[in-house]
Amino acid sequence: MAETEASATKRIAALRAEIEEHNRRYYEQAAPTISDREYDRLYRELVDLEGSFPQLVTPDSPSRRVGGEPLKAFAQIAHRVPMLSLDNTYSEEEVGAFYRRIEKLLPNEKISVVIEPKVDGVAVSLLYEEGRLRYAATRGDGTTGDDITQNIRTIHSVPKQLKGDAPRIFEVRGEVFMTKEGFAKLNSERSEAGLPVFANPRNSAAGSLKQLDPAITAQRPLGVIFYGTGGVEGMELTHHSKLFPLLRKLGLPCSERWWPAESLAEILRAIRELEKVRHDFVYETDGAVVKVDAFAQRESLGMTAKSPRWAMAFKYEAERVETKLLDILIQVGRTGVLTPVAALEPVVVSGSRVARATLHNEEEVARKDIRIGDTVVIEKAGEVIPAVVSVRTDLRDGSEKKFRMPKKCPVCGSKVVKDEGQVAVRCVNAQCPAQLKRRVEHFAARGAMDIEGLGEAMVEQLVEHKLVREVSDIYRLTSTQLGELERMGEKSVANLCAAIERSKQQPLWRLLFGLGILHVGVSAARALADHFPNLDALIEASPEELQRIPDVGEVVGASISQFFREPGNREMIEKLRAAGLRLTSDRKTAPASDSKIKGTTWVITGTLSKPRDEIAEEIVQHGGKVSGSVSKKASFVLAGEEAGSKLEKARELGLRVVDEAAFRRML
Repeated sequence: MAETEASATKRIAALRAEIEEHNRRYYEQAAPTISDREYDRLYRELVDLEGSFPQLVTPDSPSRRVGGEPLKAFAQIAHRVPMLSLDNTYSEEEVGAFYRRIEKLLPNEKISVVIEPKVDGVAVSLLYEEGRLRYAATRGDGTTGDDITQNIRTIHSVPKQLKGDAPRIFEVRGEVFMTKEGFAKLNSERSEAGLPVFANPRNSAAGSLKQLDPAITAQRPLGVIFYGTGGVEGMELTHHSKLFPLLRKLGLPCSERWWPAESLAEILRAIRELEKVRHDFVYETDGAVVKVDAFAQRESLGMTAKSPRWAMAFKYEAERVETKLLDILIQVGRTGVLTPVAALEPVVVSGSRVARATLHNEEEVARKDIRIGDTVVIEKAGEVIPAVVSVRTDLRDGSEKKFRMPKKCPVCGSKVVKDEGQVAVRCVNAQCPAQLKRRVEHFAARGAMDIEGLGEAMVEQLVEHKLVREVSDIYRLTSTQLGELERMGEKSVANLCAAIERSKQQPLWRLLFGLGILHVGVSAARALADHFPNLDALIEASPEELQRIPDVGEVVGASISQFFREPGNREMIEKLRAAGLRLTSDRKTAPASDSKIKGTTWVITGTLSKPRDEIAEEIVQHGGKVSGSVSKKASFVLAGEEAGSKLEKARELGLRVVDEAAFRRML
């Protein structure tokens, strides 16, 4: 049946939400939950639907964006030249279509291309001035990335000073990777220490670059391959093929193998040759990158909103093996979401032993008709996350059992619910032990209570040693208890104790956000803290009163009400009160009575010079309010770069839009 605009609108919205969540997990958490192949399928479906219904395309669609939001734990760096991602394919036919397309766009021109390995790592950009390393940044959202200079300096193959006659400005792009051998050793050490192992070398490289302590990064077996440039001053480059000898001359590591080609036949031959040797590299490669050689031709070809038209990535088919599905287990996440996981008869896939594979959700299990006892086909698409791709129904003998999502949480025994229109099944007990680790991490995060030093590894130890059984236990920790934990010297203990003590003075909105109430984000937390004089008034508020608050509404209001009805949550609040946390609203207004911001309501969108929560704090301190949604009640929209649908809606409503320079003048 042909797709209608109504059905396309609904499907596009669902695809965008799913892709955005996977982008967040991949780019910001380095913890993907689906394979590259599955992600690419979702992305292609979105692109095809938007192509059929161009009126439904919006600027903030994942098809118009490069990657994830920059992390909040690092300073931000704006790239001199945007870092775009590549279109990719698993089909040689689409490679042919790509080459014919550029031939059509450049008629009567000889088009040479370069084929090189696609390194499965983390994209980075380094800037050298007068030959000296000035800074390094992640890709981020394509225009702004995280400042990882100190971590990059710990990689031995990255020169602090370029060799020879370097350009005055040299912005070089590359991929940070973890060696295969180093990855295996690291996971072995983490397993022996009782720590969670990394899923693949790319995840471990991303996790290493995200460390706030460069000393930890220095212990990781990281390398880098450079393959391109951004802004360059003091030297003119005309062809990509000439970049490789230049990089070597400057002392920058680059691809040891690359192939020139001047026809489609030569391109496909190079791709096949690379597949034969790609496992010989010290790093993981999941494909080949095809790039137009001449920079002048690249300029003529231009780019789309997200990708250059002069390059594409070809991904190799993942290895598939068959094994027995022994059981379907349930994992419980921070917000109580129950996720089915396949327990497999161990099997080696793409060089590593696999005994678990994600099944995503109950509907996915039903769609693929996966049953306990089945012989299943396992794939590590992109050599990343093991996934069950299909079932050998022809091998069934009748002993297989259908899967049913439990009616109660398998960890705490509380009832589980499935909200209308949602796929996820959740445990309603916010104090469920399985949710504890993730909840404590969220509570301590920078955007919430900002307890530096209380990261994943520390939380893991605290929970395993039963020192923290709920969030409030953080404030009962003693220096003696902390000193007995692994890698906790006297200075580390003192720093963590000081951070915990400082967090007691955080404003009420940060506490509300840190509690992890379902659907309550930063904007809703601020609105609640602005509306109620203290936490007690919020707890006693009726669902109807909550729903009338801007940035709250019906769904969020019901969630808040349900949260505070739970006896365990009320008990936790009392413990936080006894610990000395601030439970009263402390909104401050600017002392100047002529502040142009006082009494106004702001919506923030796009990339700005500071994280949004910091700018929101400035607005509040000057007597303004911050809203997470665009409506006629908003006084101003502060729009940075890459502002999306909020900016479009603001213009439709005739709201006043200001840039950051105008905002600063108003302050």
